[in-house]
Amino acid sequence: MAKLTKTYIDKITPPASGYDLHWDEQDRGFGLRVTKDGKRTYIVQGRVNGKEARITIGAHGVFTADQAREVGREHLRSMRQGIDPRTVAKERAAEAVTLRDVADAYKRDRPLKESSKGEIERHVTTTFEAWLKKPMTSITREAVTKRFNEIKNHGLRGDGPAPAQANQGFSVLRALFNYAIREYRRPDGTAIIKDNPVEVLHKKWAPIKAKTTRIPDSKVGAVWSALQQWREVAYNRDTLASIDLVMFLLLTGARIGEASALTWDRVNLDEAWWHIPDPKNRNPVWLPLSSQAVELLKTRQRVKGSDFVFTSWGKAGHIRDPRDTMNKVSEVAGLHLSPHDLRRTMTTIGIANCGIDLFKVELLTNHVPKTVTERHYLETQQLQYLLPEAQRIADWIEAQAVAAKTQAEAAQPEAELVE
Repeated sequence: MAKLTKTYIDKITPPASGYDLHWDEQDRGFGLRVTKDGKRTYIVQGRVNGKEARITIGAHGVFTADQAREVGREHLRSMRQGIDPRTVAKERAAEAVTLRDVADAYKRDRPLKESSKGEIERHVTTTFEAWLKKPMTSITREAVTKRFNEIKNHGLRGDGPAPAQANQGFSVLRALFNYAIREYRRPDGTAIIKDNPVEVLHKKWAPIKAKTTRIPDSKVGAVWSALQQWREVAYNRDTLASIDLVMFLLLTGARIGEASALTWDRVNLDEAWWHIPDPKNRNPVWLPLSSQAVELLKTRQRVKGSDFVFTSWGKAGHIRDPRDTMNKVSEVAGLHLSPHDLRRTMTTIGIANCGIDLFKVELLTNHVPKTVTERHYLETQQLQYLLPEAQRIADWIEAQAVAAKTQAEAAQPEAELVE
């Protein structure tokens, strides 16, 4: 036994196997572990509440002998007071967990769809960018209130009120805090984070009016007729795929994410159905295709090396946002429309214009059935039996297009006469 100094430590010969312990003669409990490969690590050993505890301080070279000795003395003093330094270190590590750490763990541990993971990532890196590397324990109720009001009243970048984005972002943050409260604990089992600061927004969430935007009935025919005309003169593959995707959305009422990434192996044109294996509501479903939808897909050119129906030269390999086509549709309809508005349009056509039962339209648009009877006694996955309803909707749309075209042709001579 000798005093552990740099000179002494550097002269130690590693053991042939395992490791050797070298104890300091000056400070009892302070020592050095030397492994067979020559790795030298400072340690300290003592008793905490009657139980032996051996703690690693750090590697020789990272710590000098004097630095390691001082750390060892601090640990020994804590142990004599009944405090286990290992417990303290774990608590400090848990208390230092950041928003980034929690978001990564949440996405890893929860059975989330890729779109949901992307939404979480978008908010933690934009809405909460300033908090990303901060400990969760440092995010206060006051900070939450201030940031929520900033986004609600001024938007993410100060370009106008964004109440929906504020609600959505802080719903994500609330979920991350709830996860952290459950998962991050002290060694004695108590929660590191006791309260969710987002709860301060109780009764303060921004009221959001439900969207009802859709193509007016009087414009459905003009829109469908225009889509058919644009399709005939589409000048490249992406433009045609964008037009076809919009037509498919209007015929089926599908969600943009579920239709845009459709692959040919999930389409059966002979039996007139298409399949969504992992939809938003987690209910795998086989949906009917009207004759118009079948014809639309039959004319889609299959691209070598791609499985997607609505192919694109873009990175995703398929059309993700038919923005240009939707802008043109909006001009024809006379109001701004999004792809989801086509879903509302199809639903309204089915219920209001075709007299289809609400529950059947809900099934066609793959909404979760609301009643016990629908959930437990109706077939909610193999929905090919709803083909007559899907056909009625498509026929109504096509009939409106014929009427709109006839009306436009009838008005043409009058326009020429005026000229």
